[in-house]
Amino acid sequence: MDKEKQILRYIRENPFVSQQELADKMGISRSAVAGYIAQMTKRGDIKGRAYVLRDEERIVCIGGANLDRKARAKQEVRLHSSNPVTISESCGGVGRNIAENLGRLSCNVALISCVGEDKEGDWILQETRRHGVDISQVWRLPTQRTGTYTALLDRDGEMVVSLANMDIYDALTPQMLAERWSHIAAARAVYLDTNLPADCLAYVIERCREEKIALFVDPVSSAKAEKLPERLAGVETILPNREEAEILSGMKIESKDDCEEACRRIRARGVKSVVVTLGEQGVYCQSEEEAELLTPYPTEVVDVTGAGDAFASGLLYGIVNGESLGQACRFGMAASALTLSTEHSVSPQLKPEMLEQTMQKYEEER
Repeated sequence: MDKEKQILRYIRENPFVSQQELADKMGISRSAVAGYIAQMTKRGDIKGRAYVLRDEERIVCIGGANLDRKARAKQEVRLHSSNPVTISESCGGVGRNIAENLGRLSCNVALISCVGEDKEGDWILQETRRHGVDISQVWRLPTQRTGTYTALLDRDGEMVVSLANMDIYDALTPQMLAERWSHIAAARAVYLDTNLPADCLAYVIERCREEKIALFVDPVSSAKAEKLPERLAGVETILPNREEAEILSGMKIESKDDCEEACRRIRARGVKSVVVTLGEQGVYCQSEEEAELLTPYPTEVVDVTGAGDAFASGLLYGIVNGESLGQACRFGMAASALTLSTEHSVSPQLKPEMLEQTMQKYEEER
């Protein structure tokens, strides 16, 4: 067998195999292995300090992996009072949800996050792996509890209030991400949510800019959007909702013209394209090449939880498959419609064929 092909096969089996281990497996000297690896690194077949193979279709999601609890009211919610509810639990977290969605869409996807060494962390990793997500780069932090997110929903499935315990992410540092960078650098695209500390966000954005890696950013919430650095050069696309876009642009958004101006201001910070989700008003996307307001696909709303994550997943699916920004947004709206019509944060119906059928059906009805 060709020596380079043999080395690549061993590296696929273990990306962190040492040169001496490779030499022992192949019956050649370590210096000979080093020479082969240097040639393959120069060509770009291998990237990073660890021997991580370049994969043009791989997506890496960096962000939250939590236990989600939903409390759904049985009657009209009364604040400052006891409310009868039904409670369900599922795996959640923006980064994790997007990774699972992409896994269900048959994408090559990996998750970089952290969970505690507790039963919640065990369950999250087991479920995420089950849907085709590479979880090998998730940290287990023994002194921390796995993050939790609890949402109170009214009878119509609309969120009344949510409670988040995300202290575990404060333990992450830029150095920890640097140790995972060879895996990040090998990706076709990176998706980053703002559950990470501000210095970690700045580190990922800057390195993606330096290394020309397509980076997609989810601000997650108005409060967490403020953790993003002022300079956003290096971000391919940012996906705020209306409130987050107001924070990022420093202005109120009350009309389409306002949205256009807000996107221009955000792009002035260095972002190449902005996609603002506007709820019932749809989605507005803007880049140097295109600008479009897309009305949402009609669907019966069962539960709004996870709809934004589904939209982002559909958009990424479209981008990786070579679609324009506007067309990728349509894939995102189809994924969101499928998720809104279920009680699940990640829709079991989310498959490539269902996504394309849903989009085609709604586009034909327009």
